[in-house]
Amino acid sequence: MFRNNNTNSSISIQKVNFSNSITMAYDKFSVINTTAVPLPIENVDTDQIIPARFLKAVERKGFGDNLFRDWRYNKDGSPKEDFPLNKPQYGGKILVAGKNFGSGSSREHAAWAIYDYGFRVVVSSFFADIFKGNSLNNGLLPVVVSPEFLEKIFAAIEADPKATFEVNLEQQTFTIVATGESIEFEINPYKKHCLKNGLDDIDYLVDMKDKIAQFEASGAREKE
Repeated sequence: MFRNNNTNSSISIQKVNFSNSITMAYDKFSVINTTAVPLPIENVDTDQIIPARFLKAVERKGFGDNLFRDWRYNKDGSPKEDFPLNKPQYGGKILVAGKNFGSGSSREHAAWAIYDYGFRVVVSSFFADIFKGNSLNNGLLPVVVSPEFLEKIFAAIEADPKATFEVNLEQQTFTIVATGESIEFEINPYKKHCLKNGLDDIDYLVDMKDKIAQFEASGAREKE
């Protein structure tokens, strides 16, 4: 089994009683300082991210094992040594991809697979809209940077595979730590709130249950 090579990247995901509070579906996202895995390939579609034959499972667990399956492994199941995820010098919580990442079918499993593998951020100069939405709904932050800045990220990793990067969700910045070069990225305020608090859409509604109850109660009083 191939997993994230960054041994310092393990995260404990808190589970709590749904009846008493909310279920923490994802890691809370604040600031990440980590290395990155380069994937300098354009037009990566969702069938390449997670092939259709692995979509039978209904739970979100285990998809990371088959992330980029046909690119990572030979037909006999042996790893392809030249694929970035199989190279020991690369690891971390950031996947840096070429332009037009996540095109093709709308399968949400693509975001599941990337998250389950251990990535928390995907960087590209362009994402397919549906993939971008699926990522934000599943605890994965898609960061859009300019083509020029993307090339700087790739260059930094090529120069030093252990180069680190900072992703600051609150300030909405992506920084190349070695040079201090930084770029701002956009994110929907609601999705930003969810990522910061480890919530999916259902968790968010459950978290709002007291306010919803108060609203319903006030409406009932007005009708009396």
